[in-house]
Amino acid sequence: MFGKNSKVDLELNRDVEHLIKTGGKEHILPIVQAGEPVLRQQTVAYTGQLSKHTLAKLIDAMRTTMLEAPGVGLAATQIGLGLALAVLEDHIRDDEDDPREIGELPFHVIINPVYAPVGTETRSFYEGCLSFDGYQAVRKRWLDIDAEWDDENGMHHKERMHGWPARIFQHETDHLSGELYIDKAEIRSLTTYENLEDFWCEDPVPTEAAKELGFEL
Repeated sequence: MFGKNSKVDLELNRDVEHLIKTGGKEHILPIVQAGEPVLRQQTVAYTGQLSKHTLAKLIDAMRTTMLEAPGVGLAATQIGLGLALAVLEDHIRDDEDDPREIGELPFHVIINPVYAPVGTETRSFYEGCLSFDGYQAVRKRWLDIDAEWDDENGMHHKERMHGWPARIFQHETDHLSGELYIDKAEIRSLTTYENLEDFWCEDPVPTEAAKELGFEL
């Protein structure tokens, strides 16, 4: 929780204002790619280091950048900022029978997020990352999680999440501890976007990919 007694870090605030300006009038920020040290660093907890005005502008720029990419989540580390903050947003597709259990995920700002698995069930699906652009790989994730985070107003939230929204939350939260999805993915499943579309996108469950590429689900 943070609020009116939080102390603004003036130097960091100036750095973030400068970062936001790099996005130009469109507020589209550069997304750093694998190999950048910031993606492998533990982020600093957000305790109110930014002014409310700067935080609001940062969140707006992150959301714009995420949607433009396009993506369903963006962590602060992906724009070169080592704060424990991410944005999420995804919406139900036309296919209601999608085995990935894609659910409505309204726009969320998640600050200092954590999660814990609920039960032992997992699911393995192809997953991508805006900071590992051009590729996807199969990653096993918890099916259900208990998620906790603060919002931009310092309010604390707890929610049980399931399916694809739970996967998004796990992916972005992992970013904030220096982890990329590829770290625990099935490496033999790694594919370009083009080959994913040509060979493996007909069925979201990667059964055939596991058989043909030689990995276990």
